[in-house]
Formats: sequence, C-alpha cells, structure tokens
Amino acid sequence: VQLQASGGGLVQTGDSLRLSCAASERTFNVLNMGWFRQAPGKEREFVASISWNGGSTSYKDSAKGRFTISRHNAKNTVFLQMNSLKPEDTAVYYCAANARTTATIGEEFVDYWGQGTLVTVSS
Repeated sequence: VQLQASGGGLVQTGDSLRLSCAASERTFNVLNMGWFRQAPGKEREFVASISWNGGSTSYKDSAKGRFTISRHNAKNTVFLQMNSLKPEDTAVYYCAANARTTATIGEEFVDYWGQGTLVTVSS
C-alpha cells in the first residue's frame, strides 16, 4: 500500500488547512487510517484515526474540537481538516494505515506509512 500525503503549508495562527492522503490500494475501504505528526525535536505522536467504514474516530486530546478526520472510500482518500491552528501544531504530518481489527491509534498498530507533509503555523 502506498500512501501519498499532501496539503501542508505555512499558515498563521487561527487559520485552517486540510490534509489529504491518497492510497494506491484498491482495498482502501478495508483499511483503518490515521494521522500522526512529528514536531521538531520531538517523537512522532498520534493525532487522529478513522475506522475502515468511517464509523469510529479517535483524536489526540489537543485535536478534539479543532481537527476532523474523514474518508472518501470511493476516492481512496482520507482527510484531516485542521481548524484554529496553533503554533504548537507545527509538525510533519504522516498518514498511516493498517488492515487489522485495531484502529491506528499508535505506531505499534501501523502497517503502512506515507511520506510526511509539513505544516507550519506562525504566531
């Protein structure tokens, strides 16, 4: 499975961005998907996940109420809508996937990684 993330950029505090991740796999609709991020000098961390059918989502506490993960199975794409961005959201964002029964809520549950897309939020 190849994952291609896009949509990062430089924005100001309070702005919005929508990240996209396109999957090459025709069986995308059986993959649990997720987003992780890695800030400079920090370890990679979980941000959000969505189940294969979109019926279940999970978020990092600091993302709740600001970020929304969604998916369009017909287009093999998962999205991360990020609103009210803060400087502490600055990071490289990675999409991730697995074909397990467990959601991608931690790195140990990830089978496939996409390349990162950089999000920079200026103050």
